[in-house]
Amino acid sequence: MNIVIIDDDVLVSSALKTILESKEEIRVSGMGQDGGEALRLYREHKPDVLLMDIRMKNVSGLAASREILKEYPEAKILLLTTFSDDEYIVKALKYGVKGYLLKQDYNSILPALQAVKTGQTVFGTEIIAKIPGLLQEKKTFDWEAHEISGKELEVISLVAEGLSNKEIAKRLFLSEGTVRNYISSILDKLELRDRTQLAVYYLNTTR
Repeated sequence: MNIVIIDDDVLVSSALKTILESKEEIRVSGMGQDGGEALRLYREHKPDVLLMDIRMKNVSGLAASREILKEYPEAKILLLTTFSDDEYIVKALKYGVKGYLLKQDYNSILPALQAVKTGQTVFGTEIIAKIPGLLQEKKTFDWEAHEISGKELEVISLVAEGLSNKEIAKRLFLSEGTVRNYISSILDKLELRDRTQLAVYYLNTTR
């Protein structure tokens, strides 16, 4: 298994490298100290799993995850942090990372890497306990804070209903090209990757 480690604490990353490479099936092919290095190292090594801290000096692990997954949607990223911050967890879910573990769960790291490599999603016990509550967003979600217009909100609701661009265009008396432009703009504003994530996001904020 080919692993890249990103952590701004050199002692932590060195310890992780030593622990992981004690297993014959694991090779740490690259190490970095900032999220800014993550995309470069991912491009260079194409790791089976990218093991990355969240809080780092310049570019966070979450910001790096978002950029990597835009370029490599199939990337398998396992976030390893000392923080179970609610906002971090929500963003990790939204961006599509494959796992989120607390650093104190050292015994879980190897099995988590193996699971993520096979495409499974892995969250630590403490994180899993938080997820249901985090997905119950307030019904009075402030779309205006994200610069979502009334028309864009109509488009979002129809996407959530499962309508195609053609069906949305017909319903709202728009061209398909205009609908595509609306959806592209909405995804950018909400920092989402595709219409499936958009539908899930909408349903979670309105239920």
